[in-house]
Amino acid sequence: MAALGPFEPKPRIAVAVSGGADSMTLALLAAGWARKAGGAAVALTVDHGLRPESAAEARQVARWMRARKIAHRTLRWAGAKPESNIAAAARAARYALLADWCRRNAVLHLLLAHHLDDQAETVLIRLARGSGLDGLAGMAALAELPDVRLLRPLLHVPRERLRVTLQKLHQSWLEDPTNRDPAYTRVRVRVALAESEVSPRALAETAARLGRARAALELERARLLARAAWIHPSGFARLDLTLFKAAPEEIGLRALAALLRCISGGAYPPRFERLQRLYREIVSGRMPKSRTLGGCLVARGRYGLVVAREPAATPSTPVVPGKAMRWDDRFEIAVSGTAKRRLTVAGIGAQGWAEIVGKAPELRKSGLPIEARMGLPSLRDGNHVVVAPHLGYGRGSAVRVRFAPPSALAGAPFFIV
Repeated sequence: MAALGPFEPKPRIAVAVSGGADSMTLALLAAGWARKAGGAAVALTVDHGLRPESAAEARQVARWMRARKIAHRTLRWAGAKPESNIAAAARAARYALLADWCRRNAVLHLLLAHHLDDQAETVLIRLARGSGLDGLAGMAALAELPDVRLLRPLLHVPRERLRVTLQKLHQSWLEDPTNRDPAYTRVRVRVALAESEVSPRALAETAARLGRARAALELERARLLARAAWIHPSGFARLDLTLFKAAPEEIGLRALAALLRCISGGAYPPRFERLQRLYREIVSGRMPKSRTLGGCLVARGRYGLVVAREPAATPSTPVVPGKAMRWDDRFEIAVSGTAKRRLTVAGIGAQGWAEIVGKAPELRKSGLPIEARMGLPSLRDGNHVVVAPHLGYGRGSAVRVRFAPPSALAGAPFFIV
């Protein structure tokens, strides 16, 4: 844990606990560490509701935690479940529930029980997929998210050692049947690795070395973005082309990918081939006036490059009065005073912009680039724009908007009231 600091005095930490041997071991060890530091740990169990026994398993974990005097909370994945790609959806829901709980309870550190064998399996899976340096570096021991720090303190510890530790502590655990199901890629890789002469520790150590290289590149990327990129509270960016073009290609590619991911709110950067094509068009000066990639509109502007949300990609979402909502995976929006109307949040778009400037022509000189205006959030009553908070347009509804992309380039949130 010392290598993953710094920690506040009397640290409050959360531990993701499924009930399996790995997470149970982590919960007991982490709770002991927190107590020794004068703080406390809370165990978080996500009940996905995908198996009939999942609720009973969550209750069992709660009983075990209670017996160890460790606080416990069960987080349930409510609502309809997707019919395809369920494993990825469940993983995304799990991380979202855990991060949201930590944010609402002011817990800064979330511990995950990935270990040395998990790391080795991850490297092999990504190698088979043709991953580059970032993928082969495996899972990071520390990842900074907007709401919480993800910590993996057990990446150097083999699976068997964790189980022996749990036995020494006289603690039972749950066995997940999917861990033996060959339908899952990770299970097949686990079996193949056990039957081979490849050392999991050697693979994990290779990932650690590549991880150090990845961290160095990420630092240079951050330095470039700190100098060359400017993020506006309304969710678009300007990029200084002189500084951007002067950077090494690898750093420039990484900076462009991070910027596109931040502005689009996407979970992943664009495919490398398309990213590289756009990068080379930019640095060679052959890019047309505008291009779209990864849900973003990239345009040549008066003061450099403008990167904004692609208007056609913004969704329309019903407003629930008095309840905070996420829109377009980029904004947190809370609306009050709308009980008598059924409003939606949608991008302004060309039609909305024409309506706004028809009623308030002075907003043509709002100072925001035209490329950025179209993808801004607006409250609509049917097809009519009622409020566009970033333009100061409209009355009758109190709107609080926060630009909060899942992969922010800056740690500080932006608020518009």
